Order: sequence, then C-alpha cells, then structure tokens
Amino acid sequence: MQAEDVVETPEVQEKLSKTKAKAKMEDLQHLGMALVELNKAQLAKFNLPDNLLTAILEAQKITANGAIRRQSQYIGKLMRNVDAAGIQEKLDEINGVHKASVRKLHECETWRERLLANDSELNLFITTYTVGDIGQLRSLIRQVRKEIAQNKQHNYRKLFQFIRDIIENN
Repeated sequence: MQAEDVVETPEVQEKLSKTKAKAKMEDLQHLGMALVELNKAQLAKFNLPDNLLTAILEAQKITANGAIRRQSQYIGKLMRNVDAAGIQEKLDEINGVHKASVRKLHECETWRERLLANDSELNLFITTYTVGDIGQLRSLIRQVRKEIAQNKQHNYRKLFQFIRDIIENN
C-alpha cells in the first residue's frame, strides 16, 4: 500500500464521527448515572426536564443489571437534550461541597480529641480560632473528661457541636 492509496473517503470520516458520537453518548450515560446516585434534594437543584427526572428516579429503584443498563442508555438518550456542561458543573460543585464539609468534620473531630488529650491544645485552639465563650469551652472539656473516666459520653457530642460552631463561624 502506498501513501497515495490512503485517502480519507466519506466512509472513513463517517466511522470517525460514529466513534466520537458513541464516546459522547457514553459520557452522557456516565453523567446521567452520576445523577442517579444523588438524592431528591440534590436533584432538585439541577432543574431537570420532567422526563429525565422521572427516568433518574426510576433508575434509582431498579436492581436488575440488564434493566440498569437499559435505563442507563435511556437516560443517556434523554441527556442529549439538556446542557450537559451545566449539569457537570453543578455535579462537581455538589461533590466539592461534600468533600469540603467532610474535611471540616474531620478537622472538628481532630480538635475535640486534641483538646481532650492536652490542656496546652486549648491555648492553640483559642489563638487559631475566635472563641466567644472560653469558659463554656473549658467547662465542656472538663465535663467530657469526667464522663470518659466514668464511661459516659453525654457531653461528648455537645463538645463536638461547640467546636464545629466555632470553626464554621471563623
């Protein structure tokens, strides 16, 4: 075969465009299935067409593998008529917000453990964050330490909530 024999014919161009079209459809299916994993409150933020929302809610109920595949294809077909880029942006935003909130909760848990373990950590916490009522924080820490010694944890959660409020307001 010589170089001049390799000429792009309309058939070759059609195959390339079919391949790209298939890849695009698969991307839309994956995006649609990411929507299936969201709850109703999160889905309400997307302002989706009724038929797409109904298909997503139906997909959440399906358990059979073949049916899930067919529903995924149907959702991909419906996704052709919506702004996929806008949906992807909102989905990324929801995932980012979720990750940030999880990170913040871990930070609160870490501070609670540090405050319970050592008195010097309280000074570091006070210099790091603006604490409105230091006396209440000290009192909660003392109460939780006493409860831990007695195998009780009534104020353990209160301390966490107090720390979370301080961190969120800074």
